[in-house]
Amino acid sequence: MQNPVPVPTVDLSALYSFTLDAFQQDAIAALESDRSVVVVAPTGSGKTLIGEYAIARALARGKRVFYTTPLKALSNQKLRDFRRQFGMDRVGLVTGDLCINRNAPILVMTTEIFRNILYGTLIDDLETALVDVEAVVLDECHYMNDRQRGTVWEESIIYCPQNIQLIALSATIANSEQLTAWIEWVHGPTQLVRSDWRPVPLHFHFGTPQGLFPLLNRQQTKLNPKLKALPSKGGGRSRKSRGSMPDPVTVIEALHEREMLPAIYFMFSRRGCDRSVLLTRDLNLLTPDESAQLKRDVAKFLAAYPDLSRSSVLDGIYRGVAAHHAGLLPAWKSLIEELFQKGLVKVVFATETLAAGINMPARTTIISSLSKRTDLGHRLLTASEFLQM
Repeated sequence: MQNPVPVPTVDLSALYSFTLDAFQQDAIAALESDRSVVVVAPTGSGKTLIGEYAIARALARGKRVFYTTPLKALSNQKLRDFRRQFGMDRVGLVTGDLCINRNAPILVMTTEIFRNILYGTLIDDLETALVDVEAVVLDECHYMNDRQRGTVWEESIIYCPQNIQLIALSATIANSEQLTAWIEWVHGPTQLVRSDWRPVPLHFHFGTPQGLFPLLNRQQTKLNPKLKALPSKGGGRSRKSRGSMPDPVTVIEALHEREMLPAIYFMFSRRGCDRSVLLTRDLNLLTPDESAQLKRDVAKFLAAYPDLSRSSVLDGIYRGVAAHHAGLLPAWKSLIEELFQKGLVKVVFATETLAAGINMPARTTIISSLSKRTDLGHRLLTASEFLQM
């Protein structure tokens, strides 16, 4: 005889006006059975809903939830999202820069902050913050595979008290079964929930100075012969190989003609992002109505930050183009994210950090290179890194 499916603590019909997908229902059932969960599902499929359910359940019980992310920018975005969803007074934020409403029932933070809380080293008496915490969400938990920062996620899981449920969310975990088994070993009962359904199918293309072409043949079984005919990369650094790469203006114009904007154009250096914005100085991607709306939004922004009115960042923004990287002030990055979400910035040249779950609804993603520089030299992107972008 099978065990009955647990009844959710919170009425799902009161939270959502639609029927939940099977993987969402499975994850909620696991939480209601006092198990932690590892949720692996494509971007845009609704895995964040599981974390939101844990929050609603905690609020109904008078408990707390910590929501951790790998980046300050993503933490700031979750703060805004949860304030709209659950109310201003119920949400707080702790990052390396900010501490807002730290005793709120919903506390958003970077994963390093959570690890520090567990170590009891965080200042301002936050070491007592685990009182009444019933769940911790580890968003973008594929960062555990990161050579520089992965130990932060490992330590957070190892030292998190076993009475607290863990909710690990990611679009790309290659070894999800191993991860689930390990969490069960070090923390407690854990269930893996997976979904392969993607609401927006992926279509892969490659670009040359001659245009954009499908990566695969019509049968989707082999590489496009045009790709095989391209010059050998000669180790990826030769002038010949660089000459076969289309410049950003060519790519953007092709996407604009095919109505494939807005787009995120991933570079692997801040300098490359800034240089690419300058290369597009003769492009204007906005309609007159869009331009007027953008100018109104920028005027409101500059009223709050008058010292930024002479920044060169504005030159690109007024044409619908912007860079997004760690070298920009947080205020600029927040504005660019907001304008992109509204469809008023059409192309963002971004470093890899923008792939970490920040809500940037793009129609197209361009990856400028399949290798990147690391502390150990150049290396190819992993499959997980590629799909995350």
